[in-house]
Amino acid sequence: MKSCIDQGQLVPDDVISRLMLRDLRAMEQNSWLLDGFPRTVSQAESLDDAYTVDTVINLNVPFQTIKERLTSRWTHLPSGRVYNTDFNPPKVPGFDDVTGEPLVQRDDDTPVTVTRRLKSYETQTEPVLEYYRSKGVLQTFSGTETNKIWPHVEAFLHRKLPTANRNVA
Repeated sequence: MKSCIDQGQLVPDDVISRLMLRDLRAMEQNSWLLDGFPRTVSQAESLDDAYTVDTVINLNVPFQTIKERLTSRWTHLPSGRVYNTDFNPPKVPGFDDVTGEPLVQRDDDTPVTVTRRLKSYETQTEPVLEYYRSKGVLQTFSGTETNKIWPHVEAFLHRKLPTANRNVA
């Protein structure tokens, strides 16, 4: 799976579906929110065969915005601290604020890999949105900034899940 991801490719449908459905079966008594699954119509059909999906949230963010954010992301591997050179830069470029150790850019955050991932998204995942749109369960929120999109998503979730815990973060 790692080599697929590092090359900007999606993990094969049967593998990811099997893993996800296994984990969902372990949580059957709970509600759940999935991020990044399903990514293909085949995966969506596998999920629908096992469960009733009542809501799909799509964050419609321009590819250029996504590319800029991902390719500006740098990580301190030992701690997992993440920096973004545009809006959360380290105090010293290229080095972790706490330890002073070098930051690295993950293989899947390089410009070439991000571009490849976005093209895969466009060809493989866009049909999933149409699949769920045709089922009447797709809700799309558009924008380029989290602080502008999130209030709309949060309000929707509060309307959709009125008895849910209101401490959504």
